[in-house]
Amino acid sequence: MELRDKIQKRDAKVAIIGLGYVGLPLAVDAAKAGFKVTGIDMQDSKVNLINNGKNYIGDVADDDLREVVKNKNLQAVKDFAIIKDMDVIVICVPTPLNKYKEPNISYVQNVSKEISKYIKKDSLVILESTTYPGTTEEIVQTEIEKSGLKAGDDFFLVFSPERVDPGNKKYKTHNIPKVIGGINERSSELASAFYGSFIEKTHIVSSPRVAEMTKLLENIFRIVNISMINELALLAGKMKIDIWEVIEAASTKPYGFMPFYPGPGLGGHCIPIDPFYLSWKAKEFDFYTRFISLAGEINDLMPHFVVTKVISALNSVKKSVNGSKILVLGVAYKKDIEDLRESPALKIIKDLIKKGADFSYNDNYVPELKLEDKIFKSEKFTADTLQKADCVLITTDHSYYDENLIVNNSKLIVDTRNVIKRRDLNNLFRL
Repeated sequence: MELRDKIQKRDAKVAIIGLGYVGLPLAVDAAKAGFKVTGIDMQDSKVNLINNGKNYIGDVADDDLREVVKNKNLQAVKDFAIIKDMDVIVICVPTPLNKYKEPNISYVQNVSKEISKYIKKDSLVILESTTYPGTTEEIVQTEIEKSGLKAGDDFFLVFSPERVDPGNKKYKTHNIPKVIGGINERSSELASAFYGSFIEKTHIVSSPRVAEMTKLLENIFRIVNISMINELALLAGKMKIDIWEVIEAASTKPYGFMPFYPGPGLGGHCIPIDPFYLSWKAKEFDFYTRFISLAGEINDLMPHFVVTKVISALNSVKKSVNGSKILVLGVAYKKDIEDLRESPALKIIKDLIKKGADFSYNDNYVPELKLEDKIFKSEKFTADTLQKADCVLITTDHSYYDENLIVNNSKLIVDTRNVIKRRDLNNLFRL
């Protein structure tokens, strides 16, 4: 049976490689659509949890996972040999940066080597991992063609960027449009048929490089604008201007303005990392992406600025950070999720501890925090917990943080997220 027919009849067997924040939601949605999905992951814990119908990703409904496992539409394995039976293979592995902000493509390359050992003719391979333009053809295609199969003829190849926004209540995998860039028209058509069977809208572009660049543009747009508002927040503070009030006023303009908000720094896998794939690749063309570099510098400074703000707040009541009890509210990188990836709160906490602070934290989404071989437990968010702190530092604006409870029970407050809306408090220090 031709691959397109298999996809349309849900007879195509699907492998999702990497069962994290991108791979697992995709696997569950494909399984719900009727595909037989096999997840491949090297972590025993993830494989065992999935096969027992136990969820570990907030954006996946527990009942959905249990149902697709129970009806045998989803299973997880560690063995890549299963690839030999697969019709559609989707790569969702990490693409981190090293300490020099250079891309680490080793996961993509190693997975591509494994695929080349087992891939069968007429399979569709899709890379979703965010990366620099050229990766699909230069790395994935090159490695898989070592199997003797030719991309575009013997197997089909596509880049389709993940667009996961952890914790977003409105937009999930099924209703976020899917950008598709195949190495040829047939590849794009097959990928569109596959994704279109469980995603509301697909958008085909002319090549993998265009699709790769699309994902980077989305996040470069955000990092540049966030860094701009962070810089203006620092200036506004010196000028005794409330930047949050300024943003609120500017947002009344019905055209030509989109609000971005300052914060303690950038977190998550996308915004702090993705733009630097392009900076690195651009150097091949003797081109320097100055906006990206500047944005990175400004945002890298924000955790240090927050620590300085805490020191200033304590100084105002003749206290030193050394020995003071600092309660951090929120350690996840954004509200109402458990994700710690690149969270600016971690950098801030490490700096405070280094300076001698007596650190504690509350985050109902992160009950335990490991920092430099020491385990911290989340404190309860209560009046008593707040009262014991010399300074309460808000680094994540979780929905359950009650403004009145914080205001009425805190000696000092440093608010980096505009949780405290009141403007008449002498003990409040805001970003």
